[in-house]
Amino acid sequence: MIDGEQIERAIANLVQNALEHTPEGGDVRLRVAARDDHVELSVTDTGRGIPSADVGRIWQRFYRADKSRNRDGTLDGAGLGLAIVRGIVEAHGGSVSTESAPNRGSVFTLRLPRAS
Repeated sequence: MIDGEQIERAIANLVQNALEHTPEGGDVRLRVAARDDHVELSVTDTGRGIPSADVGRIWQRFYRADKSRNRDGTLDGAGLGLAIVRGIVEAHGGSVSTESAPNRGSVFTLRLPRAS
């Protein structure tokens, strides 16, 4: 059974993260797609992107990438937002992934099983 409040929290965390790392005038977009056995929700931003060395680590608790990725150059937050997202999604039988490249933005995707 899906806990709507928790899924909403996961989505809000992703959107907030994208907004924090996208410069003024950039874009943050959400896309939802129904697949045969799951639903995908992607948050795409036109931010600074994430170095390849950090992409695999950003879902870890307390991990924070370089502060230069933030809009104002500060390093806000405790590094828990994406770990919380992953925990919520995995508790619902889903998965998370990231595609990113420096200076090209990022795509964060949640996959959740469709209700039977």
